[in-house]
Amino acid sequence: MNGSELRKALFEEILQARQRVYRVGKPTPLQKLPISDVDFEVWAKREDLGPIKAYKWRGAFNAMASLSEAERSTGIVAASAGNHAQGVALAAKTLGCEARIFMPRSTPSVKQREVKRHGGKWVEIVLYGDSYDDASAEAKEWTKKSGATYIHPYDDLKVMGGQGTLADEIVMSGKGPFDRVYIAIGGGGLVSATAVWLKHHWPDIKVVGVEGVDQASMKFAIESGQPKSLDYVDVFCDGTAVRQVGENTFAVAKDLIDEVVTVTNDEVCNAIRATWDSCRAVPEPSGGMPLAGVLKDADEGKIGKGEKVLVIVCGANMDFAQLGAIARRAGIGSRQQRFLRIPVPEGKGSLVSLLRELPEEISIIDVQYGRTHEQVQYPILGLRGSVTDFAQMDAFLSERGVAAEDVTHSEDAGFRIINYAPELFQHPIFVNIEFPERARAFTDFMLQISEWASLCYFNYAYSGERVGRALIGMEFESVEEKSACLDKINAMVGDQIRACKQVSPETLRRLTGGIH
Repeated sequence: MNGSELRKALFEEILQARQRVYRVGKPTPLQKLPISDVDFEVWAKREDLGPIKAYKWRGAFNAMASLSEAERSTGIVAASAGNHAQGVALAAKTLGCEARIFMPRSTPSVKQREVKRHGGKWVEIVLYGDSYDDASAEAKEWTKKSGATYIHPYDDLKVMGGQGTLADEIVMSGKGPFDRVYIAIGGGGLVSATAVWLKHHWPDIKVVGVEGVDQASMKFAIESGQPKSLDYVDVFCDGTAVRQVGENTFAVAKDLIDEVVTVTNDEVCNAIRATWDSCRAVPEPSGGMPLAGVLKDADEGKIGKGEKVLVIVCGANMDFAQLGAIARRAGIGSRQQRFLRIPVPEGKGSLVSLLRELPEEISIIDVQYGRTHEQVQYPILGLRGSVTDFAQMDAFLSERGVAAEDVTHSEDAGFRIINYAPELFQHPIFVNIEFPERARAFTDFMLQISEWASLCYFNYAYSGERVGRALIGMEFESVEEKSACLDKINAMVGDQIRACKQVSPETLRRLTGGIH
């Protein structure tokens, strides 16, 4: 079928799917998001609240429920990075048929656990390869050998038809019409079905596909005139990490997508934070992509005042361990965080004086410093603020003739590699400090001891707690000064600082190479 015929067939499949999918799930809500600093409305289709915390249950169940009992009795085969697998598992248990699901070895453990939970005894997981493409190829080989039925995650009209039921719910909600809809693109099934349905009911709606900059298989296909395989696929947004869009999805979507926006992983992290701030939900990275596209277009002035914008939060299945990396990167993509390597002259209080003189609107969220030179030192400061705040910061540094280097995206800042030369340390002590996490609290503390000590090491990262914690190395010209400083610090406990603890002798030896 050509593109026009496929669009008509898909429309009919969505109609039929409405009679099947609600056997295993209920319609998901539409929610208005109070996103700050925008002059248009943002609404979210909360697919993260569905039975598998993602939209994939719709397509998987519709396709499997469409099979005859005889077809299901031969077994079901699927390949998935996670969410489609959960949909197949839920359908297998509900329909009472066995399913063999191939997943990449790198699939987050939360998705593997959920597949077993939804499928129980009806599902067998096979971990194969390092990518979805590896798992898919092996699944298709098994299908040929076994005679089972393969349920494609996106490039199948039955699957696409099931996914399109969420678009029907959007229309039936009474919240529309919408001026724009932003949809994450992996293989293209969701954007195809949603575009067919919404364009039919609201012809003027603008459909914006959102892809990761290193996952843009639909953009590549549109530019090439046909689906083509990407040489490299980034897997941070694992739910959309597809090397090549489907033949059917491309044929349907290529004339319905008005624009494709590509977003960075940092922009996705910022969108996840914005989702949390607005509705206390935490989407998985692929689920945060649509809002990342909205925020990027808003920054570039592409969304008109008063427009009604819709995003589809397509999933929330993410390993808990990934939250730390997301929290750390949130804000960088929206220019709300910067990491600067700033040259500071050696001397007592030089770094602390710089911190004190920073514009008040700038928050220090990270300090990475170790002495590596006799004279000028090069600490890395992680800073949070608005675009205006950073303009003031740049002016502040320029007035002082300070040539700071932006290392926001450098590996050493990202991995917090703190180099230092312990042979340069003189009478050092290392202490763990706990202090109130408020503006200037730690800077005020350091100012009081700067007349005795010079910093030789500083390791602090904002954690979101009410208290801050830092590992600090200080050095002294004499043992007497060292002793006096320790007495002063201990006297501050309960006042300027909450707690202070010297590192153990073993840790001190490791930090100083035995020079202490």
